[in-house]
Amino acid sequence: MNPQNPVPARAPTDPRNPQDPRNPRKPADRAALRRRTAALSAGHACVDVYQGAVAALVPFLVSERAYGYAAASGIVLAASLLSSVVQPLFGVLADRRPMPWLIPLSTAAAGVGVALVGADAGYPATVAAVALSGLGVAAYHPAAARLVRTALGGGSGHSAMSWFALGGNIGFACAPLLVFAALSVPGAAGWWLLALPAALGAFLNRPPAAARRRGGAGTPGAAAPEAAPGPEDRRAFARLSLVVIVRSVAFTGLSTFIALYVRERGGGETAAAVALFALFAGSAGGTLLGGRLASRWGRATTVRRAYAAAVPAIAGILFLPLPLVHGCAALAAAALYVPLSLQVTLGQDYLPTRMGTASGVTLGLTVSVGGVASPLIGAAADATSLRTALLPLALLPLLAWALARRLPDPDPGAPGNGGLRGLPVDP
Repeated sequence: MNPQNPVPARAPTDPRNPQDPRNPRKPADRAALRRRTAALSAGHACVDVYQGAVAALVPFLVSERAYGYAAASGIVLAASLLSSVVQPLFGVLADRRPMPWLIPLSTAAAGVGVALVGADAGYPATVAAVALSGLGVAAYHPAAARLVRTALGGGSGHSAMSWFALGGNIGFACAPLLVFAALSVPGAAGWWLLALPAALGAFLNRPPAAARRRGGAGTPGAAAPEAAPGPEDRRAFARLSLVVIVRSVAFTGLSTFIALYVRERGGGETAAAVALFALFAGSAGGTLLGGRLASRWGRATTVRRAYAAAVPAIAGILFLPLPLVHGCAALAAAALYVPLSLQVTLGQDYLPTRMGTASGVTLGLTVSVGGVASPLIGAAADATSLRTALLPLALLPLLAWALARRLPDPDPGAPGNGGLRGLPVDP
């Protein structure tokens, strides 16, 4: 070796990172990790289907039980607020001690709560049943997101997290189909059919045998000891929370009013339904695309570019001719969903010693703000017009982009970059 041109030292392989391409992991280990990722993603779908099921039950509650609109919306609000506001508390519990049993138990609670709505024991009992489901959803997400990052993702958790988030999107979208099929069966049997996804999810979300023996998470091929977590960056986490809040308001506003907006512009029921479908289809595509783009550009850069792309897409919904609105809806949803899983893993890196708490905040408390802001958008639409009320939504991604400009990328040695010191960071 020429002493004047020394060969640079090769960064060490990270044995904790199953996604490190230099890690000589056995094919059997990689296959086991893929199966576990697929199982947790499907398990996430079996939980989030109940978030959508509560809203899908509203027409039944209004027509069959003579609930007023205020009473029915109160049930939905109780479920959504409980499932989101309580999530940070369960995140704290997940950080304090390993609870591998909490994920399947919370999955079962989410399904049993919705099934108990069929008991028709009065309005307070219906609210209590929906609250049980919301509590199960709240308990599930922080612990499951922490498990995905620490046990499946290794250092580069954004890929596994994107598949995990996709499962939730699919479950939410399938909720109306589940409710329609269950209510088509007469008697109590139809209501208990609603609990079937929970039974499947509890099986898929069960901890591995090694985790049950140790009381921890455990995964195939993850036996190496983990490095000590880095320091917390609370300022970056607070800024990230603001970014997530802005995104929540933008997407919730679109999903709530886009069908009405298409109809107001002269589109029929079919055009309105297609617009809503395009929005949800774009969100699923954006969730998967986020992990791939982050591997190329880095997470913080991907988040910023996605929000920049959302601005013209939302403006296209509001100003372009009606036939182009559906394409703009898909693009806007994709741009707003690319950052979703990346923001979860960024929050976990900013609070590396409290990953459950970070997951609870990014998935729960900040997401609930979108639902709170929707009535304000509706009030503005009543006072002016729906297009005028939706105009701020085109500017919100610009605000998110501005806030995200100062989000730091994790250090090359931090978990978000594979734990590989000395490797170049994506621009």
